[in-house]
Amino acid sequence: MAHMVKKCSECGGMNLFLNREKGEVICRDCGLVIEEKMVEFEREWREFDGDEAEAKRRTGAPMTYTQFDQGLGTEVGQKADLYRLGERDKSKFFRLRKWQYRISTAIERNLKLALGELKRVSSYLKLPKSVEEEAARIYTLAVQRGLVRGRSMESVVAGALYAACRRHEVPRTLDELGEASSIEKKEIGRTYRFVTRELGLTILPSNPADYIARFASSLKLSPETQSSAVEILERAQKAELTSGRGPTGIAAASLYVSALMHGEKKTQREVAEIAGVTEVTIRNRYKELLEELELEKEIKKVKKKKK
Repeated sequence: MAHMVKKCSECGGMNLFLNREKGEVICRDCGLVIEEKMVEFEREWREFDGDEAEAKRRTGAPMTYTQFDQGLGTEVGQKADLYRLGERDKSKFFRLRKWQYRISTAIERNLKLALGELKRVSSYLKLPKSVEEEAARIYTLAVQRGLVRGRSMESVVAGALYAACRRHEVPRTLDELGEASSIEKKEIGRTYRFVTRELGLTILPSNPADYIARFASSLKLSPETQSSAVEILERAQKAELTSGRGPTGIAAASLYVSALMHGEKKTQREVAEIAGVTEVTIRNRYKELLEELELEKEIKKVKKKKK
């Protein structure tokens, strides 16, 4: 493309060329770059509502791992198009769709099914989009590395979701994932450990404090009880009572102790059911907290005031 506006300052030639990829005006005769970075980054149109913006926008949706083709593929028509086609075109439409399915790879077919299951479980657990995207990325990597062979698709999906929850510090237990995916808790745990080890994913230990708000809300405990439970957990962490113990068990026990201190009656069974642990676990963690943090005096004070 010739550029007739300017002359070359070096040779005085008019034979100029605009390189659109680099945004440069170049002299064809001597090769001098006359102007650089002529790329316009601003839009040449304005938008006043969502519909107008959608019509004028020339870019598609962002790339996402929650779709088997990462949102970059195309599909032969839509089923809604059938109503506008004649008999001859309908048979052509079905034939093309059939061939599109046949030429798709085994990985693509696996991802198509698995990502549908992943979205279902994510929706059931009310997980944020960031966690769903991370889980889809982990599952895609697992399929590409051949880690799904010999394991059920559902267990790998659940393991990927649990890993994503841990990476984003979204508190979800293995029991909750088991209920949502209909896979045994032990199987999800095994798959989760295998996938994270093989993919080299860094997973930090769960913080028991992350579970306090959810458990307190389910048990309908007051904000004061919730705050005290967090304080008890902090004291327990300083005394090294949390190391080597399940985060849900110690969090639930802290809430149970805090509820007693604030005069809110909750049984060990109620707390255990919400946390997804056994009553024995609550009882053991409760005893440890009382003995090591000397909380018995504070509980006794509350009981005396009530009398």
